[in-house]
Amino acid sequence: MTENLAEPINPTGITLTDLAHKLGVQYEGPEVRVTSVTSASDIATDGALFVALPGAKTHGAEYADRAAKAGATAALTDETGAERTRAAGLATLVHPAPREIMGEASRAVYHTDAAATKLIGVTGTNGKTTTTYLLQALFNALELRSGLSGTVERRVGDEGVETRESGRLTTPEADYLHGLVARMGEEEVEVAAIEVSAQAITHHRIDGLLFDVAIFTNLSQDHLDDYGTLDNYFNAKLPLFTPEHAARGITLIDDEWGQKLAREATIPMTTVSGNAEADADWHLKTEELDLEHTAFDLVHRDGRTFHATVNQPGWFVALDAALSVIALTELGHDLERIEKALGQSGEIDANLPGRLDLVNPDGNGPRVYVDYGHTPESFRVVLSTLRGFTEGRLFMIFGADGDRDATKRPDMARSAALADVVVVTDYNPRFEDPDAIRATLMQTLREEFPDVESYEIADSAEGIDKAVSLATSQDIIFVGGHGHRKDVEVAGKLIPYSVKDAVRQALKRHGFRC
Repeated sequence: MTENLAEPINPTGITLTDLAHKLGVQYEGPEVRVTSVTSASDIATDGALFVALPGAKTHGAEYADRAAKAGATAALTDETGAERTRAAGLATLVHPAPREIMGEASRAVYHTDAAATKLIGVTGTNGKTTTTYLLQALFNALELRSGLSGTVERRVGDEGVETRESGRLTTPEADYLHGLVARMGEEEVEVAAIEVSAQAITHHRIDGLLFDVAIFTNLSQDHLDDYGTLDNYFNAKLPLFTPEHAARGITLIDDEWGQKLAREATIPMTTVSGNAEADADWHLKTEELDLEHTAFDLVHRDGRTFHATVNQPGWFVALDAALSVIALTELGHDLERIEKALGQSGEIDANLPGRLDLVNPDGNGPRVYVDYGHTPESFRVVLSTLRGFTEGRLFMIFGADGDRDATKRPDMARSAALADVVVVTDYNPRFEDPDAIRATLMQTLREEFPDVESYEIADSAEGIDKAVSLATSQDIIFVGGHGHRKDVEVAGKLIPYSVKDAVRQALKRHGFRC
């Protein structure tokens, strides 16, 4: 991993006077040139503009001395922070809401408006990560030099990028994201896929970037702790589909949210539907072939057709693959070229970290899948797909996030009840009482689904062990939530934990090959 891949090697930067003019703020002080932007004082470098943001508990200006010692020459902050940044010797720009203009400042410093890299933004409750990796598989097939920014990792070409303090965010802060895009431009990256969360839009993390294509995968209950209602959650995503943030968009119109987006977006929208009678630009048909392959067909209203398979189970993966193919056509890649790039097999060969990831492909025991999805809808669609290929019993192991949207917990349990056997465990309780979280899930299961065999086992690894102890080689076990993660959050601490390691250990303990 190389940290400096998130910044250009040869930045030209901008003078503070010119930056102040672009941002519409007053500045009287020494003329300095800033060549990078950071809101994290501990990684400031020579010539950095330190953005001191007000926080819930502390003000970023409290770290101005550290930023100055690291080489920062200037600061952007509000009136409250300005005294501290000036006292640290930093030439200071003052704005009442520095977070709201950090993206514009980053664009001016990194000149990302001139970057040649085509950007595809992907938003939605579920499927963002899957879609970005399917795009990567298509980029690779087309031999396009590509980039990636998402929940799992950031990449510039073939190189992984250190994710620093924003590594746990689906979409990094604006300063980091602009630096990453600028470096992609330097490295002649032709196209990049970027996950865009609702929080990234409302918290101004994507400000200053223009996506060539924006994809909307879906909308279902999540993040209501932040947004209160699904309408508010939708409205948080809607600004991505405006001229300020994207040139054109793509959406499925088979539910109310996709239809609403197609009506309310203020950029040209390309529509997709699985309903042959719907008035859509593209019609999609999917077929779940087996647990390793899903096929899909696309037909455009002008008669163009496309057929491919994807090396993953589930119609929902095929949908994300179709959206990815359509995004490439929006960038000017014709279907014939894409089909030729996929070769005789016609298969999109994607590596999806922690997404319906089969832990024991060569084992002799139950097939065990892990997945990062942690919403009622993601549980529902995965279990429905796995049910169709389960010869024996279907097991579900899951828990619910602490300090997050508690209203979705009963629906998570209802979705889990599609399985024959459900094991409720802890999952990132954070500062919330894990016993209370499990109690809500178990109450729903016992009251509404008394015929479903259910167990409450606090420790995730022990819950997995219980399921494996009950399973046979005809069964399928699905572990929802953890996916690619290598830790869990408990009382403010990150505790190392790999669900895949826990699965392997349980299989071996019970005599199964793994």
